[in-house]
Amino acid sequence: MSEKVSFGYEDIDPAEKTERVGAVFSSVAAKYDIMNDAMSGGMHRLWKDRFVRRVKPQPGEAILDMAGGTGDIAFRMAARGADVTVSDINQDMLDVGIERAMDRGIDSLVWSRQNAEELSFSSRIFDAYTIVFGIRNVTHIDKALREAHRVLKHGGRFYCMEFSTTTWPGFKEVYDVYSHKLMPKMGKAIAGDEESYRYLAESIRRFPKMAEFEAMIRQAGFANTRVEPILGGAVAIHSGWKI
Repeated sequence: MSEKVSFGYEDIDPAEKTERVGAVFSSVAAKYDIMNDAMSGGMHRLWKDRFVRRVKPQPGEAILDMAGGTGDIAFRMAARGADVTVSDINQDMLDVGIERAMDRGIDSLVWSRQNAEELSFSSRIFDAYTIVFGIRNVTHIDKALREAHRVLKHGGRFYCMEFSTTTWPGFKEVYDVYSHKLMPKMGKAIAGDEESYRYLAESIRRFPKMAEFEAMIRQAGFANTRVEPILGGAVAIHSGWKI
């Protein structure tokens, strides 16, 4: 039997997932940041600030921000003096980020279209690798994690923020209703795209739970792994070190 991977609640061929995820993000690129504000009540900005504080970017450090699309994380790290390469598999998302950077007068970022599973970068060149709300959309997560490990210098750090499964009693049920019922309707009203946001909600449910994903990070070669739940795990910051 041929390998199958998840696309929301569907199980499909890997090549089809890459194509369909690409179509989702091309569709939502123009309204992506507006939708993030609407869906999280603006909390995504606080989560991203918290994430960057955990990364602790330093002046002159080389950091790869994978799935960095519209630049939200890269802008924050560049403001701390880091040399950031923003990569994404989707050119439409990168184009939005480049336009936002131009509007802000930020010209220090490098923009590079990349597949997280097959990076074109040399080994051991980055001090840190970040990926925020992107790894669940990768076709083969294990390959992306191994590539992250490969491009990091010895002593380099991996940081990932991703949606997960909350463990708070009561909140889980409310969150399920919100994500499956309201999120697609908001996508239709604001971005004119109900199906893409239905996929994004479903992809959260199919993503490995916190302990399982931490184990995948360790299997990719990272040490001293850590998980920091937010809202009981509805969002989680994962980290590990290449030693």
